[in-house]
Amino acid sequence: MATQAPKLIQNYAIPTISRVDALRSFHWLKEGWEDFLSHPVPSVMYGVVIATVAWLILTVAAPHPYLVSAAVSGFLLIAPLLAAGIYELTREHEAGTRATFLESLRGLRRTAGSIADYGLVLVIMAAVWERLGAITFALSYGGEMHSVKDFVHEIFFSGNYIGVMVSWMVCGLALSGFVFSITVVGMPMVIDRNIDVITAMIASFKTVFTNVAAMLVWAAMIVLFCGCGLAVVMAWVGIFNSLPPYDSLIISAPLAIAMPILGHTSWCAYKDLVH
Repeated sequence: MATQAPKLIQNYAIPTISRVDALRSFHWLKEGWEDFLSHPVPSVMYGVVIATVAWLILTVAAPHPYLVSAAVSGFLLIAPLLAAGIYELTREHEAGTRATFLESLRGLRRTAGSIADYGLVLVIMAAVWERLGAITFALSYGGEMHSVKDFVHEIFFSGNYIGVMVSWMVCGLALSGFVFSITVVGMPMVIDRNIDVITAMIASFKTVFTNVAAMLVWAAMIVLFCGCGLAVVMAWVGIFNSLPPYDSLIISAPLAIAMPILGHTSWCAYKDLVH
C-alpha cells in the first residue's frame, strides 16, 4: 500500500497552467503544421483512419436523415479519442524516436487504461447527444424525411422549426463545450504523462477557464477545420450516395489531412499551456 501512495499523490497534483493571449492558437497551428511535416506518412495514416470512421458513420446515418446531425456531432465528440495515436506519435518524436504508425499504436498500450476511461466518457456523451437529438426531432418535426437534403432544408432553412433548431444548437453547444473542456489538453496529458483521467480532466478544465479567449479561438478553429472536412463528406454521402462507395471514401481526403494537423496542433497547445 505504501508503494502506491506516491503515485496517487503525483497523479492528483494539478500541473501549472500558463496564461496566453487570445490569438495564441495561430502560433500552435504553425507549430502543428511543422510537426505534421516532420512525420507526414504516419500522420496521414492516422488521418485516413479518422476520415474512414467519419465516412462510415455518415454512410450509416445517410438513409436516416434524423440521424445525420447526431452523427456529425457524435463524430466531433469522439474525435479527441481518435487523435490519441497522433499524440503518441508526437510524444515519441519529441523523445527522439522516429516512430512509425504501427510503433505509435503499440506505444498506446502504455496508457491503454486511461484512454479506455476517456473513451467511455466520450462514448456516453455521444450516446446522450444522439438520444437528445432524436427525441427533440421526434417531438417537434412532423414532416416527411425523404432525404438528408430535404430534411436539412426543412429544419434549417424553411423557418418552420426555429425553436427546434435553437434548442438543438444550445444543447449541442453545451455538450460539446463540456467535452472540449475536459479533453482539450486532458487527452494529450494522459498520453504524455500517463496520469489518471480525473487529474487530466481537472487540469483541462483549469486550462480552459484560465485561457477563455484563447480556448474560444482554438475551439472555433477546430470547428472550422472539422466542419469543412465533414461538410464535403456529408454532401457526397447525402446527395451523391448513388455513386460507388469507394468514390465517396476518396472524397474524405480533406478530412484525412485536417485531422492529423489538428492533432499535432492540440499537442503543441498542451505543451505550451501545461507545465
